[in-house]
Amino acid sequence: MTTTRGYGERRITAFMEDPDNMDISNVIHANQGAREYGYRAALVGGVIVYGWTVPAILQAVGHEWLGNGWVDVSFRRPTYPGDEMIARVSEAGNGKFELAMTNQDGEVCLSGELGLGRAPWLDDLKLPSRRTAEPRPDSIPQLTLDVAPVAQDLRPMAVSISKEDARAFAIEREREEDPVFTAESPLIHPGWIVGRMTPLIHHSYTYGPAIHARSHIQNLARAEAEQTVTVAGHFREAFERKGHHYGVIDGLILAEDGRELARLRHTTIFQVARRDG
Repeated sequence: MTTTRGYGERRITAFMEDPDNMDISNVIHANQGAREYGYRAALVGGVIVYGWTVPAILQAVGHEWLGNGWVDVSFRRPTYPGDEMIARVSEAGNGKFELAMTNQDGEVCLSGELGLGRAPWLDDLKLPSRRTAEPRPDSIPQLTLDVAPVAQDLRPMAVSISKEDARAFAIEREREEDPVFTAESPLIHPGWIVGRMTPLIHHSYTYGPAIHARSHIQNLARAEAEQTVTVAGHFREAFERKGHHYGVIDGLILAEDGRELARLRHTTIFQVARRDG
């Protein structure tokens, strides 16, 4: 493992707990479900794959990034269980760093850029005005291009995360070894933070199978476990591209005391086009 500041690297074998399990909300993450849509095997979730890059990010830019840093990451190709993945972060000049995660064939599965301080796109995010958590109703509509709530706020939700849950996510899902995520009083892993956007959409709509396409993340404060955070969002746009139906949601993660922990832009394919082979 390389630890020279300005460069970071992490190697990991992609894994899933049970890729044959079809009893999940998003069957694109199961072998049978993924094959029905033309993929060769279950797709590892984008938030998990992104989380695997965090050690390389912290090696390159330091732990300050967790409370004052940003990343713009796109998912270029599927990551399958068993893939041998390498995440690399390197300086690109002007305070920016390049991020890429490749598989054993040298294919780029994830790419992006990151840095410390404020992201160049931060002011373009639309902050939701609806920020008080509301319960999920018993019945919610199906998300389609026709009913997508473009230019409207989504229903905010409250999510509790204990120290035990935070440690378990870091160790079991991200294979983290950094004490900042595994110690007695851990920080919440960045992968968990990004992973709140999909449940936020499901707090207002039902949809799926779905694929995570891109994330913009601005970390604004170190997120400590053992609290209830509020997740709010603004549905920015919905569109079709190559048969896929996309949604773009600007999100906000608020600490229990009201501080902003993160601002995000989440781009998801909420209706996946079936493809050949």
